[in-house]
Amino acid sequence: MNAPTFDSVQVGDELPALALSAVDRTTLALFAGASGDHNPIHIDIDFARKAGMPDVFAHGMLGMAWVSRMVTGWAPQAQMRRYDVRFAGITHLGNVIRCSGKVVEKLEAERCVRVEVQSANQYGQTKIAGDVLVALP
Repeated sequence: MNAPTFDSVQVGDELPALALSAVDRTTLALFAGASGDHNPIHIDIDFARKAGMPDVFAHGMLGMAWVSRMVTGWAPQAQMRRYDVRFAGITHLGNVIRCSGKVVEKLEAERCVRVEVQSANQYGQTKIAGDVLVALP
């Protein structure tokens, strides 16, 4: 796919979706190591259960990273001007996450597009939602 340009992108255009494998303990352990976030609720089942959870679950920042990966697969990271998302749900083990985005606004003066982004599991439950502002040549 060619890199998007301001003139080639239209409101309603969808970004190529990012489909991921099911979340597993290895993914969580690797992310904990890479990020330095070793919060035991994400890697220690006994700790998670004591906190009232059925099992460990994904870091919120991991979900944000997946959404960012989807956006930067479409346009270079250097073109991202704003990243504004919120956590909408817990990503449990076994969730199969799909990240998607759609151009919802073109800002002529800035030559930017606003992209509505989200991640959802295989049951359609939203996990991350928000928007990203991307400058396009």
